[in-house]
Amino acid sequence: MMASEKLFGLHATALQLRSQRMMMLASNIANSATPGYKARDLDFAKALDLAQQGGSTEGAISYRVPVQASLDGNTVEMATEQTAYAENALAYRSSLSFLSGRINTLSRALKGE
Repeated sequence: MMASEKLFGLHATALQLRSQRMMMLASNIANSATPGYKARDLDFAKALDLAQQGGSTEGAISYRVPVQASLDGNTVEMATEQTAYAENALAYRSSLSFLSGRINTLSRALKGE
């Protein structure tokens, strides 16, 4: 077990995975007009399980299946991507807030407050 896991629990790993997912979703949005672009997503729960076992999170990445296929082969659906991005951003902020509180608590403890 890494020192950061002892201090911060799953939140440090969760923050990394949320960041990875955010970049993936942002890439999907940025490529919404790119012919043939295939939207990808990270299954957060599966990625967290894999990370806890010390494995690669590649197995948690999959291509998104569109509700309505595009004529140019692009699988990005903006409403889906924007919703996933907003939900992920909220979860990211929650993990960040938890870690910030934990760091403040540890800092006060080290100062003897």
